[in-house]
Amino acid sequence: MARHLLVVQCAKVRSLRQDAGMSVQELADRVGVTPRMVMYWEDGTCVPEARNARRLCDALRCSMADLTEAVSGTETLAHLRFACGLTAEDAASRLRDTSAGRALFVDAHKIRCLERGRRVSGWNWRKPECNGRFVKELATVYGVPVRMVLDAWMRTRPGDTCPALPEEQQPSPPASALARWARLNDRQRVYLDEFLRDDQMTEAEMWMRKQNGSEVPPARQWRKMPFSVHAPVEVFGFTRLQQRLRTQGVHDQGAGATLSSLERLGLIIVSRDTVEIDSIGAVERTLVEMTRRGRACARAGRGEPPAAKTPAHLLSEWLWGALSRVIATGDEGVHESALTGKSLFFLAVGYRPQRGAHPSRGFIELRPLMADGDTHVAEYRWHATSLGRRHADEYREQYARLYPGITTP
Repeated sequence: MARHLLVVQCAKVRSLRQDAGMSVQELADRVGVTPRMVMYWEDGTCVPEARNARRLCDALRCSMADLTEAVSGTETLAHLRFACGLTAEDAASRLRDTSAGRALFVDAHKIRCLERGRRVSGWNWRKPECNGRFVKELATVYGVPVRMVLDAWMRTRPGDTCPALPEEQQPSPPASALARWARLNDRQRVYLDEFLRDDQMTEAEMWMRKQNGSEVPPARQWRKMPFSVHAPVEVFGFTRLQQRLRTQGVHDQGAGATLSSLERLGLIIVSRDTVEIDSIGAVERTLVEMTRRGRACARAGRGEPPAAKTPAHLLSEWLWGALSRVIATGDEGVHESALTGKSLFFLAVGYRPQRGAHPSRGFIELRPLMADGDTHVAEYRWHATSLGRRHADEYREQYARLYPGITTP
């Protein structure tokens, strides 16, 4: 008998059908099979293929994980194909329409070998760059992020060389941002450039505070930069922005008009609040916040490319910091209470960021620590999974360049 890559739990089919209040006939009509076939699925005589498994999920309004009882963060390549309801033949047919699929001479047999961890014939299958392009095409066909296919590939084929994803080209400044910059006069350009400089300086300050363990306010607060304080100059002086604009020779009585024009163009947001100053009391303060359009415009004026994004298959800074912390502890692990918050929903086995969202990456898992004599569980600790450790090994150099403030384990 053929070995099934995924098995739909017969008891789950019956319980989900009953929970939905459907009869065998109603479920059969919705899936497009005979009532006898539904009974075969429910008593375990037959296992539904990928296409029917997908239709079952749609009819029962459940996920593929509900039918297969697959744990979030442990998905393999077969899980991804079943979840989108494609047979190996369907997947191969779609992949043959891509340049990566044609280079690998993809067929249904090779898809099955790939999913079972077997050797796939063909020289190009041994080239990481060819596999990397194929991973991107698989993500498109399966309708999931590239990182999900890459993780599933590494789980399914732990002994293979990791696919080398093609590097994304450095984007050039958007034409719309260049056009906005061209319409600004010299004075407005100086203002906007200084706003971007101050915004970047403040961002660096917040990053340093975070690395030192200090409390960091939300970005919606610190991105509002003090422009002026309505107090006598001999008492308060000038803000950091005013000092730099004075150096440029453009800070004078016309500052208000310049701010208003930049705000009308959607490049900044001007707001006001009050602060307490010794010997004066509460005084009004003008704040400036750059919009996304404003940052893009200022970067275009400097000739800078858009802000670089973290590659899709890599972790954000805070997630990489959490994974590094777990890996650094080795066999000891991290106490379960030491990791809290949203990082678990993106890293831990069995978690999802939210209902219906893509599963976590499965880089860490909770393991029990037994008491002396193995009489009971003393506590639970977080450990890196084999995939989490391999991910760190594969991309440690990239992470070191991206996040130099985090010690790479």
